Amino acid sequence: MKPQLLTETPEKATTATLVYQRLRTDILKGVLKPGQKLQIDAIAARYEAGANPVREALNRLTSERLVDRKDQRGFFIPEIHIEDFRDLVKTRCWIESKALEESIAHRTQQWEDNVILTFHRLASTPIRMPEDGGDNSEWEARHRAFHNALIAACGSVWIIRMCNEMMDHAERYRYISMVKSYPRRDSVAEHARIMEAAIQGDAERAKSELVSQYMLTLQLTESQLAGDI
Repeated sequence: MKPQLLTETPEKATTATLVYQRLRTDILKGVLKPGQKLQIDAIAARYEAGANPVREALNRLTSERLVDRKDQRGFFIPEIHIEDFRDLVKTRCWIESKALEESIAHRTQQWEDNVILTFHRLASTPIRMPEDGGDNSEWEARHRAFHNALIAACGSVWIIRMCNEMMDHAERYRYISMVKSYPRRDSVAEHARIMEAAIQGDAERAKSELVSQYMLTLQLTESQLAGDI
């Protein structure tokens, strides 16, 4: 008798991936609320999928810390806390500043072209506020592409992976704060200053502008959420 292969069928893998993607988006956008319990049957009904693909998606999101798994209690959307966000911003400033410095030190014409291109795409995309019923997905995708372009030449796959994971959690906080009338800011000017310093090879100024942007985000988020978290 031939041994049974413990592999997923393409259909099962596709369903699990689709559930993962949709569930992940709903977590990041705050559609599923902090602290909310994720009942497998309810999630399966919501995304029209079976229980097994839902479990696989939840386990994958748990590994990314976008879902909490509590013994004997099940799966939950992580709570949000001001102290957690402060720690996240501080860590992003440390790691992304170093990644940006390394990218500038090893910059190429292709890297510079991509930084400029992603900046212009971001600058041409309006921010759509949730309070106005807008879908901000396109801006978020281009925002991520710009910040990834900045650090793309850092030479470390691990650092890029860590930065993307932190971007996920920062995006979650940003959506939550935007729902609560996030103050308008000149996002284009903030990103332009980072871009200009980076392509001019001025690592210290680029890092300073990056940190200033993240610290402003923290300050504005604190002022909006301090009384609610």
